[in-house]
Amino acid sequence: MGKKKAGEKISCLTCYDYTMAEIVNDTEVDVLLVGDSAANVMAGADTTLPITLDQMIYHSAAVVRGAPRPFIVGDLPFGAYGTVRQCLESAFRMMKEGGVNAVKLEGGRSVRKSVRKMVRLGIPVMGHLGLMPQSVHCLGGYGVRATTDAEAERLLSDALALEVAGCFAVVLEKIPAALAQEVTLRLSIPTIGIGAGAGVDGQILVLQDMLGMNTAFNPRFLRRYEDLTKSIRGAVNHYVEDVRSLEFPSGEEAY
Repeated sequence: MGKKKAGEKISCLTCYDYTMAEIVNDTEVDVLLVGDSAANVMAGADTTLPITLDQMIYHSAAVVRGAPRPFIVGDLPFGAYGTVRQCLESAFRMMKEGGVNAVKLEGGRSVRKSVRKMVRLGIPVMGHLGLMPQSVHCLGGYGVRATTDAEAERLLSDALALEVAGCFAVVLEKIPAALAQEVTLRLSIPTIGIGAGAGVDGQILVLQDMLGMNTAFNPRFLRRYEDLTKSIRGAVNHYVEDVRSLEFPSGEEAY
């Protein structure tokens, strides 16, 4: 909230494991999201739907141990917040067992009762609108959302409802840049964009994507800052050559 008022952009990345979290902890990134996209990135699933609450808690706890500095948000996975009671139980577990600072869930007015109740009980909540991967089967794929006037109006209404319910921020995924900017101007809470243009309060990318570790994923919004796929394959092949040629281990590397 303070960064939005000060006009400072918020940097966010997803993270799913201790090793990467420990590395990122020594950067200036503001927020780490333990996303349910771990189902895709870490387990190779086609959607985010298969990941369970127990698995999200496992990933969250690992990230929390590795990155004590950033603000850490954990996704509530598909099927973990169908009712207000279930939502509370899931969020309490994410906070107590996963150790996250806040939880995130998808949806607008349909989840505002759950958001309101969580906030009243001391659980910070981040919203998520636009492309909502947990609803991929209802939405018919991963295309850009809110491209019509009616859809854009619904999204804006949902965003305002989440703010009133108590969300401290809202992720806007894969929506027109002009709409994302309008939502950002209408809300007093920060908006975090992914595929939503530059007119939002912050940006988020999947860490493995921006490091070039997932070469099959090529959406327009993704900028790769490294090509670790090439580096890692090169290092592995170098290791294999050294093993085969008896260059590794050397005398200094033996006991």
